[in-house]
Amino acid sequence: MSGCDMAGRGSVVPGKHTVPGRDMIEPVPDSFDAFARAQAARLHRAAWLLCGERTQAEDLVQETLAKVYVRMHRRLGPRLENPAAYAQTVLTRTYISGRRRRSSTEVPYADLPGLDAEGSADHAETTDLRLALTEALAGLAPVDRAVVVLRHLEDLSVEEVAGALGLTPGAVRNRSMRALARMRKEVLR
Repeated sequence: MSGCDMAGRGSVVPGKHTVPGRDMIEPVPDSFDAFARAQAARLHRAAWLLCGERTQAEDLVQETLAKVYVRMHRRLGPRLENPAAYAQTVLTRTYISGRRRRSSTEVPYADLPGLDAEGSADHAETTDLRLALTEALAGLAPVDRAVVVLRHLEDLSVEEVAGALGLTPGAVRNRSMRALARMRKEVLR
């Protein structure tokens, strides 16, 4: 994260930083750098599953980390007790807000990170299944997609997903059940 300039929107490097519309904020502590490094892989995986495209996922993660940084260093308000959970919530809500703002019809085609080596016997079958699942996931509404990613891929509890998305636990269970049924129908056709 160090060395990034968020396109003129304030810097995120060690030392003093400016954020438009705010006073000077504290220098980046080693703890934020450590937090960003520790959470990067998990955030990238969730972002890729939500966005379906690598560059959009990278942008989403950067925007998330910038928001978390600002929140962690806010002088007023309560201390951030669980930055990892907050980051997941910010990532998901930023994705959903972005999808509401602009219509998008992208169809993911890249393989998921961490696929088996190409030489494996069932690589083609595994790749076909992953692509079918990715396409089925891409066909879901943004909130349903977020529910499936958080609940079944990030392995969060129903209550954690409900808190992250501002839904009731019943709504999370209902959306999850219906989204999985739609995905199953899409994959099996």
